[in-house]
Amino acid sequence: MRKFIVDTDTASDDAAALMIAAFTPEIDLLGVTVVAGNVGVRQAADNALMTLEACGCGAPVYVGAARPLIKERKETISVHGKDGMGDRGIIHPTRKQEDKRAVEFILETVAKNPDEVELVVLGPATNIALAIMEDREVMKRVKHIWTMGTPGFGSGNATPVAEFNVFIDAEAYGVMLDLGVPTTVIGFDMCAGEIGLDEAELLALSKGNEAGKFLEQATKVLLQFNFDTRGVHMVDLPDAVALAAAVWDDYVQSTSKCHCHVCTENNETYGQVIFYQQGRTYESMPKIDNYNAEVVTAVSERTFTKRFMSMLLK
Repeated sequence: MRKFIVDTDTASDDAAALMIAAFTPEIDLLGVTVVAGNVGVRQAADNALMTLEACGCGAPVYVGAARPLIKERKETISVHGKDGMGDRGIIHPTRKQEDKRAVEFILETVAKNPDEVELVVLGPATNIALAIMEDREVMKRVKHIWTMGTPGFGSGNATPVAEFNVFIDAEAYGVMLDLGVPTTVIGFDMCAGEIGLDEAELLALSKGNEAGKFLEQATKVLLQFNFDTRGVHMVDLPDAVALAAAVWDDYVQSTSKCHCHVCTENNETYGQVIFYQQGRTYESMPKIDNYNAEVVTAVSERTFTKRFMSMLLK
């Protein structure tokens, strides 16, 4: 049984990711920690609790950072609705978040389970950076970090060069990448193709199990946003795409070992992550001896859609 902590700024695509974790028998979801990003931290906690409730999962939820490490929280376009979950009035959890703060839970859990806990980071990396800053030695006993962040080798969605999660707190993302534990980056480019759910699949979810019905409602605003901006009737689920990479071995088709540099200068490059790939020669860096992440470069879109839909139609 693999031990997971999911760190999330729970919007609708995070909810889809939590569903994969909750419905995978091989995953022991030790807890969910929340951070401000898509929505404020209290809303993120309620969204996570409601998602887990829809899945029949009792994993505890812990509230974390309400703002980035250094900068003020940025106001961004809400592609998931004001509540992050489609503004459909579906967020009314019966459980409450835990009293313990997220960083305390992460550190205690890793200390009790050295070299066993895998962190799945689906939002800004603020909670993870704070835990590292509080006790780096404990955090070095994390087994693996899986992170939905960066544009990968494509374009950004927050700026032309930066992806949302990194853009919200680039300093925290840099702290996380420099920890030195095995890390896999799943970038926004993995969602640039046909991966996601179209209108027919969403209609099927509306007739599926409770979790499927919940997700269909939660993605209403995202569906409209994608139609208005891209002319497509589909929802992209980058956080679910990322969590699937942690769970399904045959889903990831290729990766590239990279030295990842996070740009934190206060200019147009803020939040950009530069990937120096192993096996390539860069004249400005004649020697690279710190490859700090594996970057996913291809996934099976068919595998994702088939397995995800199967989970929510049972």
